[in-house]
Amino acid sequence: MRILITGGAGYIGTELVYGLASLPETESITIYDNLSRGNYNLFVGRKLERPKIQFVHGEILDSRKLRQVLKNIDVVFHLAARVTTPFANLDGHVFEQINHWGTAELVYALEENPVKQVIFLSTTAVYGNTSEPATEETQTNPDSFYSISKFRAEQHIQRLFNKANTLILRLGNVYGYSKSMRFDAAINRLMFDAHYTGRITINGTGKQLRSFIHINKVTNILTQLLQKNIPSGTYNLSDKNLTILDISEALNAVYPGVESFFINQNYAGHDLQIERELKLLKYVTLADSSLEHELRSFKEQFSFYVSSVDDAFVI
Repeated sequence: MRILITGGAGYIGTELVYGLASLPETESITIYDNLSRGNYNLFVGRKLERPKIQFVHGEILDSRKLRQVLKNIDVVFHLAARVTTPFANLDGHVFEQINHWGTAELVYALEENPVKQVIFLSTTAVYGNTSEPATEETQTNPDSFYSISKFRAEQHIQRLFNKANTLILRLGNVYGYSKSMRFDAAINRLMFDAHYTGRITINGTGKQLRSFIHINKVTNILTQLLQKNIPSGTYNLSDKNLTILDISEALNAVYPGVESFFINQNYAGHDLQIERELKLLKYVTLADSSLEHELRSFKEQFSFYVSSVDDAFVI
C-alpha cells in the first residue's frame, strides 16, 4: 500500500505517519507539506526505518506538483489545512485559499490520477451552533471563515464518492500529546498553563459545550480505515462532549490547587456537541478512556514541572 499524506508533518500528520509505518501492508509513505507552521519535529528523534518514507516540500495549491506526487499512490490522507484556534474568523482569504481551493486542486489532480481510497479530515464546526447533539443528518450551518472553507472543501471531495472509496471525517476538537504539538488548541493550552503557571483562564461562563477527541484515538481510527470496508460518505469522528468547566474540573484533579480566572463572564458562547453513538462505530472501534486519565498521561510528557506559582514564568 502506497500512501500520500498532505499536511503529514503537522499535529495529526506526525502521529499518523508513525501509526501507518507500523502496518505490515504499508509499502511507502509520502509526506507532502509546506512546513508553514515551522514544525520540524517529525524529522528528528524517533527513527522510522520501515517502510520507505519520503518528504516532498510542496504547496497544496501547486497543481503540477500534486499531480507528480500522486503517481503510483493507492491511498490519500488529506490533512493539509489552515487551522487557527481560536481565531477562526480572521484572515478569511487564507482559509478560503488553503482549505477550499487547495482541496479543489487536490481533487482535480485525483480526477486525473485515480487512487483506491481518499480520506479527508473536515470538522464538526460545519454544524455551527447546535441545541442537540449533532449527527451526520443534522443540517450544516458553518458560521466562521474556517468552517465555511472546510464545508466548501467537502463539496469538492464529494465528487470522488463514485470514483474511489472516499471518506469525509468531521473531526471534533483534537487534544493530547504529539511531537508536533499545537498549543493553540483549547485543552492543550489549558494543560500548558496549568502545568507551568498554576493558573488557567476561562473565557465566558465556561458552560459552553464542545466536542473533543484525543489524538491517539484519531490516528488509531485513521489506520483502521485502511483495513475496513466502509462505504463512501460523510462521518462524524468525536468522543467527548465537554464544557470548559468539565475540563477545569479534570485539571484540578491532575493539578490540585490550580487557579481559574474568568474573563468576559457574561459571554455564554455557543454549543457544538456531537452524538456519541457515531455512524462510524459500525465499522471501527473507539476506545473508552476518561479525560482525567488522558490528561495525566499528557502531564508525563512535559520536560519539567514547576513546583509552585512563585517558580513559574509568566506568559
